[in-house]
Amino acid sequence: MRRPKPPAGMPKPGLIYRFAAWLGVTVMRLQRWRFDVEGFEHLPARGGCVIAANHTSFWDFFAVAQFPYLRLGRPVRILAKVSLFRIPLFGLLMARTGCIPVERGNGGDALVHAVTSLHGGEVVLLLPEETISRSFELLPFRTGAVRMAQQAGVPLVPAVSWGSHRFFTTGRWPRWSWRLPVGVRFGEPLLVGPDDDVEVVTKELRTRMAAMLAELVARYPGGTPADAWWVPHRLGGGAPEHDAVERDHMATRAKWRRS
Repeated sequence: MRRPKPPAGMPKPGLIYRFAAWLGVTVMRLQRWRFDVEGFEHLPARGGCVIAANHTSFWDFFAVAQFPYLRLGRPVRILAKVSLFRIPLFGLLMARTGCIPVERGNGGDALVHAVTSLHGGEVVLLLPEETISRSFELLPFRTGAVRMAQQAGVPLVPAVSWGSHRFFTTGRWPRWSWRLPVGVRFGEPLLVGPDDDVEVVTKELRTRMAAMLAELVARYPGGTPADAWWVPHRLGGGAPEHDAVERDHMATRAKWRRS
């Protein structure tokens, strides 16, 4: 895997990170996934940066995080639920690649850890919806991405991807997806001032990402076939109705806070 060296003074990927990245990218390359990427110029070549991405699959963070690494040589620290770190071997791999554990409903420790990493010039990726959206549309956002960017004084880059859920998403086994089209978009960074209202900026972030995702879906090769399980219900697909998915998610989120 050829990749540029990170800029002088910036964090470098370790051996375990390089192995994990090779493994993830190889899975996509073996299937000849066809990536359509735009907005890469919005990613800074150096300095701390927060990337906020949508969450439709178990593979979308690979689809997004590969580009800062492959094109800029910059490793990406991913926020992931703490339960994944308890899985034998897999959890150890996550820890050794610099993933940051986050306790659902209580992300204070993860916030501190992420801000420290951002001050050190690292790239941090998180999924503000907290969980995979079964409707494949955006769920309500948590404010963590904005808080990180604000406290660290770094740009917040919105990102969306579409297509990887056809390979592996919640409730479905992974299926070989030959020449799967996958779209990725990076948007213009948000600069969060120290006095900005994090709730207001989070709404702006979600609005931007919703527009980016709508455009990505509209331009997706093959369109949005009627009754296809991977197409949102609103567009005539077979995915669950978004309002029902959002209600279930909010009820689950309330349980996380109480636990």
